[in-house]
Amino acid sequence: MGLYLFFTCLFATLFHHPNSPIGQAIPSVIVRRGLMGIAVGTTVVAIALTPWSKQSGGHINPAMTFTFYRLGKTYSWDAVFYGVAQFGGAAAGVAIATCLLHGVLGNETVRYAATLPGKYGNGVAFVAEAIISFCLMITVLFVSNHAPLARYTPCFVGALYAVFITFETPLSGMSMNPARTFGPALQGWYWHALWVYFLAPPLGMLVASEVFLWARGGFGPYCAKLHHANTKRCIFRHGRQVGS
Repeated sequence: MGLYLFFTCLFATLFHHPNSPIGQAIPSVIVRRGLMGIAVGTTVVAIALTPWSKQSGGHINPAMTFTFYRLGKTYSWDAVFYGVAQFGGAAAGVAIATCLLHGVLGNETVRYAATLPGKYGNGVAFVAEAIISFCLMITVLFVSNHAPLARYTPCFVGALYAVFITFETPLSGMSMNPARTFGPALQGWYWHALWVYFLAPPLGMLVASEVFLWARGGFGPYCAKLHHANTKRCIFRHGRQVGS
């Protein structure tokens, strides 16, 4: 989680800071968002394929961990400590980026890579966050439980990040992740719309889990790992029955 936020802050600076040569060379805002989406999406895939993520399941999102807990794949204390690690890692990643980048993250065009509601307000941001969170979780559930595609789950996730950053960012800042929002909010003191990002992603993902169960006649996912094709020890509950 720390790596994810660190690189997100780095890319936000490279593509959006007014003194960045990359930002100056690319005047189109949507092109810069597209390039940032590709950069962040690639980072998410790379992180998911590291030995650390193969061990932990690749969870960098407390909303996703909570959803797998609802599906019975994660033990209670594991879910709690995953959340602690995710929020702590997010705060540390932004703090380290702020230190190494000598404070440029505070520029109004970068704002610590914060996720903030767009010009349409909090309501639209909430709906948008719920929708993209639903799309992310439903994709993870169906792809990771489809034998021929399961090993490519991180790639599907990275592609969604790239698309959402490119096109959804103007609505909500594109979070899908309470911890991802918390890290920049803590550093930049952006608290005014935190409820949007703490409520909408879990709601969207929980709805996705219900749709998944309905579509499969009540059978849950086999495991909570995003990348199953490895030999790392798994701490999650296995089985198709919810709670098994």
